[in-house]
Amino acid sequence: MKAAEIRALSTEELGKQLESAHEELFNVRLRLSTKQLTNHREIPRLKKKIARIETILRERELSVRQA
Repeated sequence: MKAAEIRALSTEELGKQLESAHEELFNVRLRLSTKQLTNHREIPRLKKKIARIETILRERELSVRQA
């Protein structure tokens, strides 16, 4: 999901997306530890997704404080 697509979501939807991304990252790490993970690029992809969502949430938080 690109930053423009994430910015189009509401703050509530972003919270849900962030929660599901954290759960997915947990599951991927679990599969990694049990040697069931086939695509190791999933971990960095999920970390970047989480970082993008958190960055956009922080941008919104700061813009509300300034206004």
